[in-house]
Amino acid sequence: MKEIELKGTKRTETGKKATKLLRKEGLVPCNVYGEKKGENGLPEALSFAVSMRDLRKIVYTPHIYVVNLVIDGESHTAVMKELQFHPVTDQVLHVDFYEVNDQKPITIGIPVKLNGLAQGVRDGGRINLSIRKINVTAPYQVIPEHLDIDVTSLQLGKSIKVGDLSFEGLELATPADVIVCSVKATRASRSAAAAAEAGN
Repeated sequence: MKEIELKGTKRTETGKKATKLLRKEGLVPCNVYGEKKGENGLPEALSFAVSMRDLRKIVYTPHIYVVNLVIDGESHTAVMKELQFHPVTDQVLHVDFYEVNDQKPITIGIPVKLNGLAQGVRDGGRINLSIRKINVTAPYQVIPEHLDIDVTSLQLGKSIKVGDLSFEGLELATPADVIVCSVKATRASRSAAAAAEAGN
């Protein structure tokens, strides 16, 4: 995973009025959840704010990052866990980060990268990517930037499911029966098959 630094300042005031003022100043309210738990046993959040300009680097990108959050000079190694967007403008409203360490595995969605020209595509079909990310569980330092999937031998009408895949050091958290990609028949491939059958 790529690493990036993000600077923020602690938020002393929370609530709708305070967050509205932050957004007017070009800042985005965020929380980082760590090992520390409150009286109710739930992870305790550290509230902070970062500039939208800096946040863009990790939000509007296909890459996933380990983020070195520097909040008022204090460092936290974290990953982005949840994003809230405005339903109309797509503006980032809120971000939750989750603190990580070398020992504790995390679960995170990793982008899928299809490699090779599928046999089914050579035969006139069209490859269809059904999911863009697969959830994996592993210590953050062994998580790759993307998951390489070789589709060279994928035949027309066939698919690759999560259960067909394995990656060293990673536990796949997406259900095994979820289809990752498939080769669909096209009109051209059906015509070619019909012509080949008629010729036999």
